[in-house]
Amino acid sequence: MPFISNGTTILDNGAFNVSLGNQVLISEQTASASASVSFTSGIDSTYPIYKFEFINIHPQTDDVRFRFQGSTDGGSNYNVAITSTTFRAYHDEGDTATALEYRTPDDQANGTSYQMLVNPLGNDNDQSGNGEIFIFSPSSTTFVKHFISRAVSSFYLDYVLDDFVAGYFNTTSALNAFSFNMESGNIDSGTIKLYGIKDS
Repeated sequence: MPFISNGTTILDNGAFNVSLGNQVLISEQTASASASVSFTSGIDSTYPIYKFEFINIHPQTDDVRFRFQGSTDGGSNYNVAITSTTFRAYHDEGDTATALEYRTPDDQANGTSYQMLVNPLGNDNDQSGNGEIFIFSPSSTTFVKHFISRAVSSFYLDYVLDDFVAGYFNTTSALNAFSFNMESGNIDSGTIKLYGIKDS
């Protein structure tokens, strides 16, 4: 069953139900010609789920991917092994190109690169990317750390893209920092918000 909103929840599919009142804004950062945006505090065992929202992310460079990685050492290194899967749908303004496709170039098999979230972004003045990522139990020292992401963006060739990404950080060490960047060039502008989500 797809995720839907019923007016009182963010996600409600019978299995994962998050009340709007259970979200707590921890911090937010606004990019301005930034090489990266990192969150190095506020991620601990306080909440079982953490969520990042990225809003109007606009790249300096045309045709680039927006990405993220985690850290187990407070942000000194962002190179945790990731296994991920990704697919997308797209449609162009001219109504001549559509597809629903698995994205082999964007997945990882225990790789330590930054994980793609939005692919790709255009840098026209009216183009940007928006979406959210849920990270489950990042402070667990028992389990790997699962994440799911969904994003919508304006592609540099005037397409709309709907990106779906899921995976896990293959570590039983606690994740305590996350970093976002473009695969090339700076994040010209945009806001990223970090929320904690209560379990009741």
